[in-house]
Amino acid sequence: MAKSERKSDNLATNKKAYHNYHILETYEAGIALVGTEVKSIRNGKVDIVDGLVRIRGEEAFLEGVHVHPYTHGNIANHEPGRSRKLLLHRHELRRLMGKVQEKGLTLVPTRFYLKNGRIKVEVALAKGKRLHDKREAIKTREAGREMARAVKGAARDES
Repeated sequence: MAKSERKSDNLATNKKAYHNYHILETYEAGIALVGTEVKSIRNGKVDIVDGLVRIRGEEAFLEGVHVHPYTHGNIANHEPGRSRKLLLHRHELRRLMGKVQEKGLTLVPTRFYLKNGRIKVEVALAKGKRLHDKREAIKTREAGREMARAVKGAARDES
């Protein structure tokens, strides 16, 4: 397991994105934050479920992400719902712009994590699932659980 994929390095995960979208590709992006946002995110006080990445001009912005105000902050605390600039390489940004415009795909944040002491955002290029796709995924997951229970029960009976 890579150093950046340890459980302790994950600050927030967007499980709903995997339920609502087919994830096609993921990209690592830096994020422009102010001091109290960094402290709050490191404490895990961030909601990325409703997050979305919008591309304006030649820049990408993370919107809909709620970073709770830092508890020990003062009057200079940050605004919780502001849009934050994502730091991507120019060639990645141009590639994403083309895919989002032509194919009807969207960009969603999937997780916040630490890498070498810096907060990174994993951004996924995703295609929305239909209702029947979601139901199919739930059925498959339930079938897998049932099989695991049956195997575990059979192993327990043999002992």
